Amino acid sequence: MIFGIGTDIIEIARVENKLGRTRGLREKVFTPREIEYSESRGKSGQHLAARFAAKEAFLKAMGTGWRSGYRFNDIEIINDELGKPEVFVYGKVRDFCEANSIRRFYVTLSHSKELAKAVVVLEKD
Repeated sequence: MIFGIGTDIIEIARVENKLGRTRGLREKVFTPREIEYSESRGKSGQHLAARFAAKEAFLKAMGTGWRSGYRFNDIEIINDELGKPEVFVYGKVRDFCEANSIRRFYVTLSHSKELAKAVVVLEKD
């Protein structure tokens, strides 16, 4: 059964500018694995922006937004060996998912030269 669906779209330049101006923001928003993956690709800003959009979309699917102490790093988007993005949750986000029997996460990412977007579906038992 679907628990929630969320989507988000963001300007890549906006993410790149904010990360470039704010010391430590990259590590606050993204996990080490997300940073490593994005920086190993060409145009890392596109990959980071898509992950940012996915984190926003995930919280929209939860129906909570950022309130209640959820952190960007509680949601991690990592591509598997075939390139399919997967979601891993930690901390309070994991607790929320467990409390609401949310067991499966689906995410799709897309980006163009200027925009990145994501769609997330949360499924419960």
